[in-house]
Amino acid sequence: MGKIAWVTDSTGFLDKELLNHEDIYVIPMTIFFDEEEYLDGVTITPAQFFERLKTAKTIPKTSQPSIGSFVELYNSLEEKYDEIISVHISEKLSGTVSSARQAAELVNIPVTVIDSKILTYPMTKLMKEGMKLVEDGGTSVDVVQHITELSENLETYVIIGSLEQLHRSGRMNTAQYYLGSMLQIKPVIQIIDGALSVKEKVRSENKATSKILGYLKESIEKNQIDEVYILYGLDDSKTKEWEQLIREFAPDTISIKACPLGVAIGVHAGENTIGISWMNK
Repeated sequence: MGKIAWVTDSTGFLDKELLNHEDIYVIPMTIFFDEEEYLDGVTITPAQFFERLKTAKTIPKTSQPSIGSFVELYNSLEEKYDEIISVHISEKLSGTVSSARQAAELVNIPVTVIDSKILTYPMTKLMKEGMKLVEDGGTSVDVVQHITELSENLETYVIIGSLEQLHRSGRMNTAQYYLGSMLQIKPVIQIIDGALSVKEKVRSENKATSKILGYLKESIEKNQIDEVYILYGLDDSKTKEWEQLIREFAPDTISIKACPLGVAIGVHAGENTIGISWMNK
């Protein structure tokens, strides 16, 4: 294969290994806030977003990158690269994949668009695995198959920090929101095949945490797991607590990584959101 550019979106989390990688390009989500427009991670940070949210007059909204912004980015990479592999947030959660696919038809450079069926660091992890495969001689076709197979082995569970924000952003219907609010229910959300699904309904965050860590413990007993990703909104104080709880039953060979969710996800889930993800092998 020739030289490959890797494109992802700002819902992903780039760790130290990838943050300054010369072949990775991030296209930002758009945040609409009080009649102003921001680019996720470029003109607004999570801390700035959640601080503004306290006094916001309107409901913040997100928008996937436009087809035009993808076309512009893809065209800019044509001189330096022979091919582009574009890995993005689940198309059941965002229209980003659709924009990327339409843009791919409008440019000369070959573009392979992949629906990760996930978001945040787990999405980035899949891209990492694709990059390793290319280094070992794999093709873009191999990468699609490999990432698709790996995505099916991911387990991801989340405790939503704000049911109100999830409802206001259109990701939870009115009946579910009012039922959850009145009964003080903390739903455990699972991402299955790229979509949000209610796994459990419990009455407290402690019980929700116990449920989620129980799922992890069961998986460790049945599967080989190398890494666990703790996903959080803005407040990372709970990640230390979760790490200690995980260490009570997880072997030392399993690494634990804390990863922020970012602005675009925070718009829908809230700053106190916390979750966990791992890959079964």
